Amino acid sequence: MTATVAERAELAKLCSSRDWSKAIRVLDSLLSQSSSIQDICNRAFCYSQLELHKHVIKDCDRALQLDPALLQAYILKGRAFSALGRKEDALLVWEQGYEHAFRQSADLKQLLELEGLLTIAKKDKSNGYENQAKDSTSSNLSSEARSHVNGKSSETYKNDNKLSGESELCSESTVNSEVHRKSNGNFVASNGIGDKAGGSKKFDSQMNGNHDKLSSESCNDLSDTCSKLPMICSKSSDLIETPPTPPKLSSKSDIRDEIGEESKKNKKFSVARLSKTKSISVDFRLSRGIAEVNEGKYAHAISIFDQILKEDPNYPEALIGRGTAYAFQRELEAAIADFTKAMESNPSACEAWKRRGQARAAMGEFVEAIEDLSKALEFEPNSADILHERGIANFKFKDFYTAVEDLSACVKLDKDNTSAYTYLGLALSSVGEYKKAEEAHLKAIQLDQNFLEAWVQLTQFYQDMANPAKALECLQKALQIDGRFAKAYHLRGLLLHGMGEHSKAIKDLSTGLSIESANIECLYLRASCYHALGEYGHAVKDYDAVLDLELDSMEKFVLQCLAFYQKEIALYTASKINSEFYWFNIDGDIDSLFKEYWCKRLHPKNVCEKVYRQPPLRESLKKGKVRKQEFSVTKQKAALLQAADSIGRKIQYDSPGFLPNRRQHRMAGLAAIEVAQRVSKAWRSFQAEWKFSNNKSISKSGKRGRRRERVNLPSQNRGGAGCSTSSSSETSTSYGITEAISSARSMMSWHEVYSIAVKWRQISEPCDPVVWINKLSEEFNAGFGSHTPLILGQAKVVRYFPNFERTLNVAKAIMKERSYVYSKVDNLIDLSRDGKLQDIMQAKSCADLYRVVGEDFWLSTWCDSTAFEGRQLEGTRITLVKMGENKYEFAIRTPCTPSRWDEFDAEMAKAWEAICNAYCGENYGSNEFVVLEKVRDAILRMTYYWYNFMPLSRGSAAVGFVVMLGLFLAANMEFIGNIPQGLQVDWEAILNSDPDSFVYSMKTWLYPCLKATTSWKDHPDVQSTLATTGSVVAALSTYDD
Repeated sequence: MTATVAERAELAKLCSSRDWSKAIRVLDSLLSQSSSIQDICNRAFCYSQLELHKHVIKDCDRALQLDPALLQAYILKGRAFSALGRKEDALLVWEQGYEHAFRQSADLKQLLELEGLLTIAKKDKSNGYENQAKDSTSSNLSSEARSHVNGKSSETYKNDNKLSGESELCSESTVNSEVHRKSNGNFVASNGIGDKAGGSKKFDSQMNGNHDKLSSESCNDLSDTCSKLPMICSKSSDLIETPPTPPKLSSKSDIRDEIGEESKKNKKFSVARLSKTKSISVDFRLSRGIAEVNEGKYAHAISIFDQILKEDPNYPEALIGRGTAYAFQRELEAAIADFTKAMESNPSACEAWKRRGQARAAMGEFVEAIEDLSKALEFEPNSADILHERGIANFKFKDFYTAVEDLSACVKLDKDNTSAYTYLGLALSSVGEYKKAEEAHLKAIQLDQNFLEAWVQLTQFYQDMANPAKALECLQKALQIDGRFAKAYHLRGLLLHGMGEHSKAIKDLSTGLSIESANIECLYLRASCYHALGEYGHAVKDYDAVLDLELDSMEKFVLQCLAFYQKEIALYTASKINSEFYWFNIDGDIDSLFKEYWCKRLHPKNVCEKVYRQPPLRESLKKGKVRKQEFSVTKQKAALLQAADSIGRKIQYDSPGFLPNRRQHRMAGLAAIEVAQRVSKAWRSFQAEWKFSNNKSISKSGKRGRRRERVNLPSQNRGGAGCSTSSSSETSTSYGITEAISSARSMMSWHEVYSIAVKWRQISEPCDPVVWINKLSEEFNAGFGSHTPLILGQAKVVRYFPNFERTLNVAKAIMKERSYVYSKVDNLIDLSRDGKLQDIMQAKSCADLYRVVGEDFWLSTWCDSTAFEGRQLEGTRITLVKMGENKYEFAIRTPCTPSRWDEFDAEMAKAWEAICNAYCGENYGSNEFVVLEKVRDAILRMTYYWYNFMPLSRGSAAVGFVVMLGLFLAANMEFIGNIPQGLQVDWEAILNSDPDSFVYSMKTWLYPCLKATTSWKDHPDVQSTLATTGSVVAALSTYDD
């Protein structure tokens, strides 16, 4: 309370002195403690005084979300729009505010003010609109005077496009983690990675020659498809040091030499050359200004540079000094303006080019930043520092190959640059050079064992490589260095979550949140873990906390949207917790609009308005919490879980990007056993019907009936029982099965078989939106489907790039055979002329292929039909889209339209019929491996169509393999091997044009690992052992250790 009172007293003083920047910092602190609507409006007012109109609009929107009738916010927001030239928007906002004011008449002063604004705006929309709006009386704070900071008008600080969210220069309030490195004893802060040497952190800037060793830092989020570098910055307080003793002013040359030596010793931001035409007084003031920058006293430094520039507006050293101070204050536009003016005065000022490049990079203007840094390199071609800066800019621009070139050149010149090695590792990993990437990360750690960010990035690397043991080792090292390193707890929680260790993840995430309570990533992930474990009270509390947090980036906004959807799913699951698991039915119970928005991560506004919301948690659990006995592991449950773990481990891909996940393994095992048990029961019914039909046919028809059976034989020759028989007694099986199958369809369809595994996949990781696509409404009609990139820009997607060469060859073969592809608007592109097909066959890369076609395009693989002889189905679309210079997206997409769904539905039905046909004849119940060959082939054929169908929003790969294992068990065959290293079964199906090719590619490794056995029949019944949703959740969450 005392601290808050002191802050408010300080706020009053700062506003009285018109120090709006500092006032904003105080308000930031107050708002971090409590989201007061008045404080939000006060901050909006302060931003308006600095003419940061976009920030004004943002704060006003936030205030209006909390109180839609807040007149202050309408007034300020309208003014901001007016100042930005958006006069119609301003008028609309004021009209909305006036309607609220007129209805309520709560504050007559503000009502009259709004009325006045509207009158002026309507009277003259073109002339004097903005000025008249600005002259209106403010209702936020008592002070109405224009801002003057250090004697200068707020025009000095005009910066409407100041960096926010993911592109912000560092301040103490935005610090996530500090990154330190030793680089010849110099401190470096390079576009997001801060560095430490010794204990001094200073700004060495030689204005006309040698490069500096501290750049303006940015808090850019470096996450992309392949790597996630957290926001890294350095506190302003880190820059403070004891000011240097002013040099003795005996002569101009003495000044230059002494400052040069001082910069070498202390590595400060300094001037290497003082103008010979300026007075000693100006030189001394310039030195003082630079010293103030070094001490973090940016406002005072700016006032000193202002005085110099008042006498000589084109003094380049003063312009660079003031621009640097502006940059540290996050006033990037003002900084860029000063650096630009310095260049105009002295085009060869390398320092100005470099610093403008840094500022532009901090604003996300990477193309312009790279141009400036390249110009700086023309003046200093062997500058490791500029190469370092440009390498980071190229990395953030996702030009990874150029980043590798720059950073490799940098570390050749500066072999101790740990920051450069870390970024080099990230860039190499992005382009698939994993061995070299690991070496670069290890080199950074070798240079500085206490370099926390190097440990963090090595952790991420090992996680991407699916090596959790090494990843955990790295995080343990990081926590030994700093036991309160919140990022390490977050990453370990993320890693444990990915391994299915949700309870352990919660402990680390809770520790991280005790250090950084507003970390939205930790909060959301912990909510997800509680949700999966069935601790719905804690889950809902954390989801609500995520929804209440203030946002500063789009990535965080997406998490907030997901928190809304996940909270609803948690409440739904809680309402089913004591019901039979049969009644857990997301696809049937949850509104289709909700599922569409959930899958696409859209803003839930429309969902809130149109969709029924789940009841509160207390209502869902009014019949009691999860029963304790469901969490107790009986002997029967233990036997079932042990068997499930053994079977489920077989789904694991031995490829980069696929972490072993024990929770998903258990899910897979339980689902496979349930599929086997329920299919086996269905087959027993089929067999009984077949016997009845067969006996009836024989008794009534005799030999005549058998002749009829032989006539019908060809129609059954699709891999079923009929095709392996030759005698009359055996062929009679076929006709009997035909009648049985027609009844069997009504008993259990292919959709019901797969739905068993889908439901298990949904409950095992509830934060994955796994739904049947045909249960979506408009999006289903629009062709919603899966989208899997292999290359994204220049990044090679770690999970799927191993399939790139084969996918490229398939695409080339299809283009050669068909001589056309489709444009992005579905027009045919003819490839038969000008030698294009020959060039296509020579293509080795996305760039080669794109160069021949000349525009974005797609083509489709095909699947030979079994249900409709001679017909081909559209399989998977392979797409190539240009994203920029030397950047392409090469991906596979699976659109699921109603017509395509109907085609594959018929194909799956025929494939399911073939399996039943193959097993339910005279060989029913056999465990002889040779006899079951046609059953095996039939199961693989249905798996082939499933993977090409891809009927789920996600999770199709796991569900397909789980059902395949379950069907093998039902047919008395157990898979006892492992999926070969590097092989992904779903891709095998996608890249084969017919089921027979897929069967052949699979049987070479799969069939030798199948064991004929009936031991699975001894497993306890899944449906009765884990009868309720609560018992299922408990089974997935309970482990012996």
